[in-house]
Amino acid sequence: MTESPQTVVVKDESALVTEAKAGSYPAFEELVNRYEKKIYRLGLNLTGNPEDAEDVLQETFLKAFEHLGDFRADSKFYTWIVRIGLNEALMKLRKRRSDKSVPVQDHVDEDGEFTPREFTDWRPNPEQLLQQTELRAILESAARQLPPAFRSVFFLRDVEGLSTQETAELLNLTISAVKARLFRARLQLRENLSKTFKRGANS
Repeated sequence: MTESPQTVVVKDESALVTEAKAGSYPAFEELVNRYEKKIYRLGLNLTGNPEDAEDVLQETFLKAFEHLGDFRADSKFYTWIVRIGLNEALMKLRKRRSDKSVPVQDHVDEDGEFTPREFTDWRPNPEQLLQQTELRAILESAARQLPPAFRSVFFLRDVEGLSTQETAELLNLTISAVKARLFRARLQLRENLSKTFKRGANS
């Protein structure tokens, strides 16, 4: 007889949180596995430094574990963990601010790898892969030129796909402020990309 394939049960986030709050380390570890890449990207794009991003990642989940009892079940765990990550990244930025004049509340942009969404695997050839890598590098560079206040909004809305309401709550902004910053971020990103491509065409 052939054995039937085992069914992999993917637990609901709320169930994992409940188990983790009850003391289950494996449940918390599963939550870490689900969101560690996103938190790392958040830290990388907010700080622009891989080592700082690693620190943000570790401190975020350490604090989440320590304060898991404070998490309210009526909110999303991901939103809660992103808020912690934002605060950790901002602390890193504040330490640099002694010799820089960047407003503290001008948060930051998150997406370290800043890949334009995920695409179906079309098995690109090496030349296509090189072009994609170059484009990704251009996008990363252009996004990191945005002021921190615009980067954070741009990342949460356009990269992570959070709603305007969720973005406003995470950044402690009004909805109108989020919309205004996102509009200016998109305009400036377009301008940055236009300059980059223009330089490339003239070289």
